[in-house]
Amino acid sequence: MNRLRAATSPYLLQHADNPVDWWEWGSEAFEEARRRGVPVLLSVGYAACHWCHVMAHESFEDAATAAQMNEQFVSIKVDREERPDVDAIYMQATTAMTGHGGWPMTVVLDHDANPWFAGTYFPDTPRHGQASFRQVLQAVTDAWRDRRDGVRQQAAQLREHLQAPATLPASPIGADEVDAAIGRLAQDFDAAAGGFGGAPKFPPSMVLELLRRRAARADDEVGRQAAHMLAQTVAAMAGGGIYDQLGGGFARYAVDRGWVVPHFEKMLYDNGQLLALYARLGTPLGDRVAAETADFLLRELGTVEGGFASALDADSEGEEGTFYVWTPAQLVAVLGEDDGAWAADLLAVTDGGTFEHGTSTLQLRHAPDDTSRWASARARLLDARAARVRPARDDKVVAAWNGLAISGLVATWQRLGEQRHLDAAVAAGRLLVDVHLVDGRLRRVSRDGVAGRPDGVVEDLGCVATAFVDLAAATLDATWTDHARALLDDALARFRADDGGFFDTASDAEALVARPRDPSDNASPSGLSSVVHALVAFSALTGDDRHRTAAEEALATAGVLAREAPRFAGWSLAAAEAMLDGPREVAVVGPAGAARDALARAAYDLPGAVVVVADGPRDDWPLLAGRGPVDGQAAAYVCRHHVCAAPVTDPADLR
Repeated sequence: MNRLRAATSPYLLQHADNPVDWWEWGSEAFEEARRRGVPVLLSVGYAACHWCHVMAHESFEDAATAAQMNEQFVSIKVDREERPDVDAIYMQATTAMTGHGGWPMTVVLDHDANPWFAGTYFPDTPRHGQASFRQVLQAVTDAWRDRRDGVRQQAAQLREHLQAPATLPASPIGADEVDAAIGRLAQDFDAAAGGFGGAPKFPPSMVLELLRRRAARADDEVGRQAAHMLAQTVAAMAGGGIYDQLGGGFARYAVDRGWVVPHFEKMLYDNGQLLALYARLGTPLGDRVAAETADFLLRELGTVEGGFASALDADSEGEEGTFYVWTPAQLVAVLGEDDGAWAADLLAVTDGGTFEHGTSTLQLRHAPDDTSRWASARARLLDARAARVRPARDDKVVAAWNGLAISGLVATWQRLGEQRHLDAAVAAGRLLVDVHLVDGRLRRVSRDGVAGRPDGVVEDLGCVATAFVDLAAATLDATWTDHARALLDDALARFRADDGGFFDTASDAEALVARPRDPSDNASPSGLSSVVHALVAFSALTGDDRHRTAAEEALATAGVLAREAPRFAGWSLAAAEAMLDGPREVAVVGPAGAARDALARAAYDLPGAVVVVADGPRDDWPLLAGRGPVDGQAAAYVCRHHVCAAPVTDPADLR
């Protein structure tokens, strides 16, 4: 085994028995490269990455390739999910050099960690005009030996590019900017299949929440346009092969425009966000998908310690998707002739197949004509699938993604009223406090109840602080408010930029080639947008105007991005939409029972609102101070900036 045997990352542990003499990221590896006079080869990936597995099998497990790597390089392996800061810097370099990025990512560095060559997947033999990995290694080695001046020049140019000033101009996002962004989104909207752009197609979780909030704020032309794009996309995704029709939960993306064939890995960050989105739709479709996805999280991603694992692999039995796809004959074998044929028609499982080797993904494009028959068939198919070889699980706990899952579970509890969802959210929150908070600072990852070494990035602080605010509002336990305040104060103290925005790493974090700062959302919220959401919600819950002001200043640094590329600013725009609406603060006060529950459910439907529910007035919570039932009946107080309208007792009046 190599040096990775002591790693906490499951991805690194997958490579612990490679013949490659891997190092973890750190100064020792660069000191060794300097001592030997060889370049550093940096390989970045993650445990659920299909092509990472392919390259590992073809090259890193091959003795001859490993021998060449060991002779000519000091090789470092990085889990991008554990070290998003390292990944961000070298992905920027890879994109600058090649015009595209992705994983596995292969970057060659000098002794000062400056990149000068980059690529993604390299095959083991020359294919389709692409050199083999060993040919690439030799060419890089020759350049290092024979053309060192050119290498230094390339490295210097890339370092200058990476260190370009990161100041973002202030450009506030108001109502006009939100509406203009939705107009831009409409230009990219796929009117036939839902979603935005063509293939591959990713779930636009944050953009969809923006559309939901804008549609609810005003019934005008823009609101109706937002409602249409939202409704078509959530239905298309939930009915497609990207959604697991048997077990619940969404795959990372679809390889086609129509959501039929997914890249089968399932990520916690996607499912945490989509759980919250579908729970907040307030529709039968939303309720079903939220219930099934919550079950998936608890059943397949829950850890013994109370948190949630980061991902399920795409592969099993050496191939992608094997666990999830079916043939008509397989359906008949489980369900019998009649039910098997009926299920094949319902789920679009054909003789020709929609995937590989004549197999099909499962789609549910319309409601079954017999819901009890479908429930029985689904249960039997799920049981039969459980006997297959399961995809591997990356069981590290990532702080930010657990924050997203907590918020999703709280939203599901609010909508469906099942205590187990709130209990699971509280348990995950306690794990983050007990394990990830070390000496007052948040660690990015843990595994088996032990915190990893990497410090949290600003995305972690923002998503976890938001989760703590959600838990505080749901439980009225002020401990969560205290933890949220501490995280936000840390973000303001160590991550804030001079322009009011946020760097991704702390001011006292490990010094890298550059200090990463990216306001754009990707598959998960950017650090900037996640902190803005937390600041807004915290201010609404506590009445702390300092955090509201910080949110407004930070949000302004995303204004240019929101205008020019709204698909990558959905979460910032959703925060702006909430701020335009207040956000509304709702106190529901009165004796427990059906009347209070009905008011609470109506309040939870308000997009972006902060809602607290209590038996009577409480001086320890600003939203509840002096607010009680009306004539003995449960009442709802709708406030903006802690200025409240007259209380109402009827859910219709509240809406």
